[in-house]
Amino acid sequence: MKRAWWLAAGLAFCAQAEEFRFDASEFEKKPFEFGGYLELKSERARLNREGSLYKLNGLNRDTLDRNTATLKLNAKYTQGIASLNLRGSAEVRRDELASERISRFDEAYASFQPDPGVTLEIGKRSLKWGKGYAWNPVGFVERAKDPNDPELAREGYTMLTADFIRNLADGGELKTVAFTPVLLPANERANGDFGTPGHVNAAAKLYFLWHDTDIDFTWLGRGSRTPRFGLDFSRNLTSALEIHGEWARTKDVELRAIDAAGAVTSRTRDVTSYLLGLRYQTESDTTWIAELYRNGTGFSGHQLADFNTLVDSGNPLLVNRAKQISPAYARANAGERYLYLRASQKEPFDIVYFTPSATLIANLDDRSWSLTPELLYTGVTNLDLRLRATWLHGKPGSEFGEKQNERKLELTARLYF
Repeated sequence: MKRAWWLAAGLAFCAQAEEFRFDASEFEKKPFEFGGYLELKSERARLNREGSLYKLNGLNRDTLDRNTATLKLNAKYTQGIASLNLRGSAEVRRDELASERISRFDEAYASFQPDPGVTLEIGKRSLKWGKGYAWNPVGFVERAKDPNDPELAREGYTMLTADFIRNLADGGELKTVAFTPVLLPANERANGDFGTPGHVNAAAKLYFLWHDTDIDFTWLGRGSRTPRFGLDFSRNLTSALEIHGEWARTKDVELRAIDAAGAVTSRTRDVTSYLLGLRYQTESDTTWIAELYRNGTGFSGHQLADFNTLVDSGNPLLVNRAKQISPAYARANAGERYLYLRASQKEPFDIVYFTPSATLIANLDDRSWSLTPELLYTGVTNLDLRLRATWLHGKPGSEFGEKQNERKLELTARLYF
């Protein structure tokens, strides 16, 4: 890892030292495009010995160090109305307990555009439905975001999709209409983690630009997952203030929970998830993002406390029952109600290419939270340097108070090419 860090620094220095030159041909659209980045990350986590997830994972240490090297490659070849798009990922992750290698195509699809308003795509595709920054209740055909780093690129699903777009030129309030149908198979060879195999899942999104407001209606039919439908919107109230929201209704959801005595209950019902947020940029270039999120499939504060009490009991039989159902409780944001708040300041004190920020994620039911301050520097050509620290806080039995980590520090260098 040390050699890789020195290599990244050396390449960045050479890139910065190059003389400026202008070549008009570089701005011409080429049939083949290629790029990507190499990312090196070092992390040190201070573990929470009193946390239920620490106990379930059987750890016996105070800290855990991890090093990760990630290579992301993007390629696109265009010929006439057709294009081939590839986004590959290779990652090596090592810590004091284990090592892991992951290599895959996050996206690999062919696109055809016979008309400016018609696009057909087939292959592995990462769709982005919804207007939320940290969460997307209407993202029915995509993998969930990581609220701690929501801008990370995600792996897609293999699907057949199309976009039909019509711009209306009659001067009315309805300016644009778009329709996006999706067919997503789930079987042993493709999309095995989407849900119950043996189905070709149908989904669709209908978009309107109406009164300068973006509106989407989304739908997923019954198949590998239970049926669901929803809507979202986004509108700029002023040049500095944007408001957005999402609402989703999911049918026939099986909700399983375990109480402090080890009894597992299961019930099936319809659930509603929604989000309301805003984005505001001040005259001094401070950007605020705030979101309130209600997770319809989440656990109440009482249910989370029961699970943690069960683990703390120390009874081997009860702890084993908790371990069997723990993935549902250990997922990101397993509770019901959350607040997301992020503030970032561009180039404070006239320090160019420097952006500090801080992110708060709070469980509004049990008052536990995580706080992540961050420093980002982009002053070297094609190189981003990021330093992040995370603190988790909560009383015993709360979500963030029972996490495996108590705090974490990470340093990341990303070299683009």
